[in-house]
Amino acid sequence: MNMVNIFLEKKNVFAVVGVSRDEKKYGRKIYDYLKNLNYEVYPINPNLNMIENVKCYSILSELPKIPDVVVFVVTPKVTEQILIECKKLGITKAWMQTGSESNEAIAFCKENNIEVLHNVCILMEMN
Repeated sequence: MNMVNIFLEKKNVFAVVGVSRDEKKYGRKIYDYLKNLNYEVYPINPNLNMIENVKCYSILSELPKIPDVVVFVVTPKVTEQILIECKKLGITKAWMQTGSESNEAIAFCKENNIEVLHNVCILMEMN
């Protein structure tokens, strides 16, 4: 089984970092798409309280359960900061959407046994 398929296993719980109120933005599209496919998915954005009547969380450690996969749809600087929290929580899968990755973030994942996908769009892989 390839890494994309491992990340997309139905049993996996997702957190989408960078969810937006704007349905046209990728963070929101990814969140909605995962929800519509019946994945358990949590929205992360410290600037939002709710998204479509669902509680939006500020940080990963607030979630009711630790996600298996964190999807990043934020700037590389934010990705790098949140990866530190991923390590502390024992999260082992990071999916960096185009524009959210950096060499530092990818290196951090490799150094800390976090499987990482980048240069691969989750929306394209699911179609």
